Amino acid sequence: MTEGPGEDAPTDAPRDPALPAEFPDLRASVEAIVLVVDEPVAEITLAQLLERPTHEITATLRELSAEYTEQGRGFDLREVAGGWRFYTRDACAPVVERFVTDGQQARLTQAALETLAVVAYRQPVSRARVSAIRGVNSDGVIRTLTLRGLIEDAGQDPETQAHLYRTTGYFLERLGLRGLEELPDLAPYLPDDLPEEIIEDTK
Repeated sequence: MTEGPGEDAPTDAPRDPALPAEFPDLRASVEAIVLVVDEPVAEITLAQLLERPTHEITATLRELSAEYTEQGRGFDLREVAGGWRFYTRDACAPVVERFVTDGQQARLTQAALETLAVVAYRQPVSRARVSAIRGVNSDGVIRTLTLRGLIEDAGQDPETQAHLYRTTGYFLERLGLRGLEELPDLAPYLPDDLPEEIIEDTK
């Protein structure tokens, strides 16, 4: 039957034939996707994939995260580095570390931690500046941190042409941070007898 001039035409857009005839529940779909991602997945990506408004995806993610916390689950759903990903809950860190390392130490060395902290708080920063702040050559440690994907090349200093380094998205992901603005204030952790010029360099 043809439509009369006063009747509304159908407004439903044709469904992509490549998509399943029926998606699972939204919460289940979101959980399933986030469970298998290798890096934080953005809300807009989930919205496009599941054909739902972004605000619905955001609300679902926040509801799931709050629910896991309220239930005291061993995992947590966090918003980090521009997306969402599952993490083991902080309280479970000792047993997870014991399982993963099986008694072996897989942590960064003290030198690597110091260097990473300098880069995080002073970025973009050159190798020479890192070494000056630490008081020891840091070239080898910077190479190690670069290989581990925690820091990366940030171009060159326009005046000195020195290579500069900054932290990566993987760094934020590993620390569970949304951005660098969530780094804690460093001042309370500095020794009382630290020279003033070093304190200024770490601000």
